[in-house]
Amino acid sequence: MMVSQEKLFCFGLGYSAQVLAQRLSALGWIITGTSRDGNGGTLPFDRQHPLRGPGEEMAGTSHLLLSVPPDGDGDPVLASHGDDIAKLKDLRWLGYLSTTGVYGDHGGGWVGEATPTAPAGQLNRRSQWRVAAEQAWLEWAAGLGLPMHIFRLAGIYGPGRSALDNLRQGKARRIIKPGHVFSRIHVDDLATVLQASMAHPNPGAIYNVCDDEAAPPQDVIAHAAQLLGQTVPPDVPYDAADLSPMAASFYKDNKRVRNDRIKRELGVRLRYPNYRVGLAALLARG
Repeated sequence: MMVSQEKLFCFGLGYSAQVLAQRLSALGWIITGTSRDGNGGTLPFDRQHPLRGPGEEMAGTSHLLLSVPPDGDGDPVLASHGDDIAKLKDLRWLGYLSTTGVYGDHGGGWVGEATPTAPAGQLNRRSQWRVAAEQAWLEWAAGLGLPMHIFRLAGIYGPGRSALDNLRQGKARRIIKPGHVFSRIHVDDLATVLQASMAHPNPGAIYNVCDDEAAPPQDVIAHAAQLLGQTVPPDVPYDAADLSPMAASFYKDNKRVRNDRIKRELGVRLRYPNYRVGLAALLARG
């Protein structure tokens, strides 16, 4: 575990990055990050509003985390501050948070980091943008000799964002699409993967970040309801679900994601290897 005056700069200090930031802050790290609105002590940033004085704000950054999503014009951080990042003299690690959506649909089959990226169709535009952003960052970093790492994330859940919360809020629906599965990752395990990569940089590496068990979403809701002592919500056929375009995009692709590399190369041992363990822990903490 690193205990030093390191500095983490997060472009997009959101739900996932905050867990990592809290851990590192407890170890004495300096933490700086951005958000769209600049609330909570963050710096305001989006494509239309680049950082003011980026050299000063990022000075001393040893580790840089990128979790701002791309758009149809590319990656806004690379476009706005690629030149500024290239000038950072103390930079030893860069991480880009992507998505397992870049693999596209595999009919429930397995995908690994070597599987070609193939998001297709109008509903997968965001994943197509991710593929382009991944490639842009990797090529940019390789040209400068900087240690860029790509993390392809499965569906993230954790405190305040889980099937338990959806049920408590009356928002949970058991949408049934036969044979469909999703991979997931507890936000704490995601932070563990990022810390492990920081401790063992491997420039150009790509990691799938997910737990051990892809599962049908309706099973997760049913299990969460049982944990809460609630009635399991009724089945809703996928064709009758009237999903938003974003929600429909998640159901378009069906795949199981391998996580061997984070275990083999980074030595990660998942604290929450499946949704049952993760939900039980969330319920226990209240």
